[in-house]
Amino acid sequence: MSIFQVLELTELASVSRHLARRCAAQALYQWMLTGQPTAEIEAAFISDDGLSDSDISYFRHLIEAVPERRETLEHRLHGMIERPLSQLDPVERAILLIGAYEILFRPDIPNGVAINEAIEMAHLFGATDSFKFVNGVLDRLAGEPRDL
Repeated sequence: MSIFQVLELTELASVSRHLARRCAAQALYQWMLTGQPTAEIEAAFISDDGLSDSDISYFRHLIEAVPERRETLEHRLHGMIERPLSQLDPVERAILLIGAYEILFRPDIPNGVAINEAIEMAHLFGATDSFKFVNGVLDRLAGEPRDL
């Protein structure tokens, strides 16, 4: 395999994970608003073919792991913001939970990647300046020790 083929595969994997995060943010937003089980939300996303070009296993991982660790994630995020998480826009909250999860529990993902992906999602789904807020919160979190 040539270096170009390796680079192409790496780029495709990156795009695939990006799409998985984006769909996971939408799924977690739906979960927070409706209280619907994530398994039902997952089935709807998969049947709608919205995940066709994404890393489905990573999407599944995120929508299972983030709710499982929600209490820990929110506790750690609480120290990074000046208002209760319940007052955040649900879109920003879902994005922050994914970014925090990757920073705290996925040492295989560089903090810069987790933060940049969250910023991209905030640009796409959030209010005009939400990307600045997301960036600031996750940057502070990334500077803290991982020990939970």
